[in-house]
Amino acid sequence: MKDFARSDDPAVQAQLDRLAKLSLPQGRFGLETIRALLARLGDPQKQLPPSFHVAGTNGKGSTCAYLRSILEADGQTVHVATKPHLVRYNERIRIAGNLISDAELAARLEHVLDAGEDLGPSFFEVTTAATFLAFAETPADACVIEVGLGGRFDATNVLEHPAACGIASLGIDHEAFLLAPEKGTPVEPLARIAFEKAGIVRPGRPLVTQAYPAGAGFEIERAALTASAPLYLRGRDWSAHFSASIEYEDRHGRLTLPLPALAGAHQADNAALAVAMLRHQDYVTVGAQAMAEGIRAARWPARLQRLGPGPLTALVPGREVWLDGGHNPDAGAAIARHFDRPLHLVIGMLASKNPHAIVDPLEGRIASFSVVPVPGSESHSAAAFGSTARPFSGVAEALRALPTDGRPVLIAGSLYLAGAVLAQNGELPT
Repeated sequence: MKDFARSDDPAVQAQLDRLAKLSLPQGRFGLETIRALLARLGDPQKQLPPSFHVAGTNGKGSTCAYLRSILEADGQTVHVATKPHLVRYNERIRIAGNLISDAELAARLEHVLDAGEDLGPSFFEVTTAATFLAFAETPADACVIEVGLGGRFDATNVLEHPAACGIASLGIDHEAFLLAPEKGTPVEPLARIAFEKAGIVRPGRPLVTQAYPAGAGFEIERAALTASAPLYLRGRDWSAHFSASIEYEDRHGRLTLPLPALAGAHQADNAALAVAMLRHQDYVTVGAQAMAEGIRAARWPARLQRLGPGPLTALVPGREVWLDGGHNPDAGAAIARHFDRPLHLVIGMLASKNPHAIVDPLEGRIASFSVVPVPGSESHSAAAFGSTARPFSGVAEALRALPTDGRPVLIAGSLYLAGAVLAQNGELPT
């Protein structure tokens, strides 16, 4: 599976091979194992600088990117934990601004794997423990931590006193895990998703969110009330409107901020959430100028990223080639809002995902439809996408077959595919 990755460094690869043997036992949900593992490591999660914990279906990674960029624009050093990696496992752990080195990564993974060998931890629990260990041993001004799957049972959900928790947009994804029947949980799907994401709330710590439909919003409010956590809802406690700028307002006053450089109208929503999280906590102070500079400077690969010169884009000279790792209906809607003209779609999706999630929102705008496998994973065949889809052995072959009409190209459907594309085009995340 692509999650486990490969490395050119033998020491790192030795630990990745050990990670690849781990899995989450069927039916085991809870935080007991990660807590036990962290206890053996000296509870590094209790030794972190002020932390921003971000959940959501879509937009949580981008929100983390804005938080990091804004804090760094203010001159602060920031640890960042994001997932999944696109090309190299190192991307998951950024220490004081820099991706973890191969030497430190190998040492951290070995330490954690040795410490928890008899506990049977999962890939994600080991990754989280190694991340917190690295963060606790290096000084920084703040941490930005992205939730992996859900929130309530995610391995990162051992943080006890975050500076602020945030929830980005909500949608239906990872149904097998997040919608599994469980007594006492909401029946309505989006409300259940909200219930899982709101599991990151902590007593007395601010929870800052986007606006949601009634059922989902009720679960967010109930979680905050149960935890006695201050809740700051968009549309009630803060607002953001967009035209030529972001017009942001909360109890502290108004800000006029620039639109993000990241493509997609939804990125302004993610930037606004990052601003709201920073303005509704008391541990880190950031000025308006740093917020503006950080929003302009933020980068987040494989999210409506226009590819630069490289071996793949050279196959279709003179035209735009866009890359997006989105794979659920909300991501499809965001992509569709960005493209108002016909495009050539090259798609690869995991077999566990809805093959229409990206395609249906683009209806009427797909000039040609190419289907490629997702490297190292079971993926949908062309037949899953309908009669107009043509199969190809890979992205390069699909690009070579495109007509020379100058229309833009969108490569989409999977973050795993996106990582392979970035590697093939020589655009490694740094």
